[in-house]
Amino acid sequence: MNLNHHEEKLIEELASGEFERVPVPTSKLKSWKSFLGMYAGEHTAGTEFMIGPLFLTAGVSAFDLIVGLLIGNLLAVLSWRFLTAIIAVENRLTLYYQFEKICGKKLVIGYNLANGILFCFLSGAMITVSATAVGIPFDMEMPKLTDITPNGATWVIIVVLIGTVISLIASKGYDTVSKAANWMSPIIVLAFLACGIVALNQLGVKSFTDFWNIWDEGSEPFPGQLKYTFWHVVIWSWFANAAMHVGMSDLSVFRFAKTANAGWTTAAGMYVGHYMAWIAAALLYAVYLKSTEAQAFLSNGEAPPVAPGPLANNAIGIFGIIAVVLAGWTTANPTIYRAGLAFQAIMPKLSTFWVTIIAGTVATIAGLFPAFAMKLLGFVALYGFILAPFGAVIVFEHFFHKQAGIVKNYAEVANIKFNNSVFLAWAISFGLFYFISIQFDIFLSFVTLPAWLLCGILFLILSKYSQKKKSNLN
Repeated sequence: MNLNHHEEKLIEELASGEFERVPVPTSKLKSWKSFLGMYAGEHTAGTEFMIGPLFLTAGVSAFDLIVGLLIGNLLAVLSWRFLTAIIAVENRLTLYYQFEKICGKKLVIGYNLANGILFCFLSGAMITVSATAVGIPFDMEMPKLTDITPNGATWVIIVVLIGTVISLIASKGYDTVSKAANWMSPIIVLAFLACGIVALNQLGVKSFTDFWNIWDEGSEPFPGQLKYTFWHVVIWSWFANAAMHVGMSDLSVFRFAKTANAGWTTAAGMYVGHYMAWIAAALLYAVYLKSTEAQAFLSNGEAPPVAPGPLANNAIGIFGIIAVVLAGWTTANPTIYRAGLAFQAIMPKLSTFWVTIIAGTVATIAGLFPAFAMKLLGFVALYGFILAPFGAVIVFEHFFHKQAGIVKNYAEVANIKFNNSVFLAWAISFGLFYFISIQFDIFLSFVTLPAWLLCGILFLILSKYSQKKKSNLN
């Protein structure tokens, strides 16, 4: 989830107040080419090194992985194109300002807090990824899939050092970082491709049948892991970025697009990063599973560790180590910066430097706990489940406010700070479907779409009732 030069410029504009509370002017609109490179880079990064192997631990079959990812990523692209991009180019407002107009300033503060904390946890997982590469020369014990707490002093020292460096760089702004990211993205993409090719050779793959047989009919999940079927892969890959598309976070990006067709450029991220890179990373883990070390874990009833550093090092040596460090860094760095911006909306008197340091500190503490990275599939599902329903409020108001007979941007029109209709719609949909997921042991991504739909419908119903009630009182 790298953030390259184009998006960094957009965030800088957002942070400095340029077009933060007004529609983007026509003179500042960007062509689809600006977004193509951004999405290819953003979605070929540190998270991919973890997600690919984790699919294998879930016992996926060849059909589940190859076809499931093909369909799931297509659904994600369609969500960006026909929901996010359309609303973005028609309104040309940031997510935060659009939300403020509907929900009120006080409710947006709660959203920013949740967004910032989740960004910190994601950054922490990427610090963990980089640490698995940095620790190789020090013969560091790699975290296991079941590890929750730090496994030793070496791990703590390396994570703290990486977190400190990333936080300091993020706090200085993006002039230097944005230029570096432009160079890093192609290197990381090339590294994934090289890893996949080398792994295929190590696995003795000489035909498509050999490639298919790597996963074949699938297997039982590793100890402590959930079994993934075809539908798990489809739905999870669709909602891996739920906060960005159906959750409307990328309104802030696509408001600069000339037309909604720029939404198609997300395919570069989905099929370079979330298809090629995930499968390449899974191949690295497939090679490792044949090793004596991995077999020893399995024979003892334990899940072999997923450590991106050693996996990439085994395939392409020092280039692999560098690629993992860069991939983790280029994901964590902008994500910490984003978290800082979210916190700054809550604490406007603090400088960008200090809110970013706060975000970096939280991320570094999270990085000490391998569980955020080792349970990344579950964390990403939870992340989308929490934030996606908020996007439904924007979507349903945009497309159905006339049919529902409600006032658009009601918080702004009525001058209210906290729109109860929005909060209740989210709380009911979140609470109901989270309870269903826990009570009936249903995969969380399976209830993300129902929660999203329910939140949007409830918002329209509650808004109509509350607005009618207020108008009668007046």
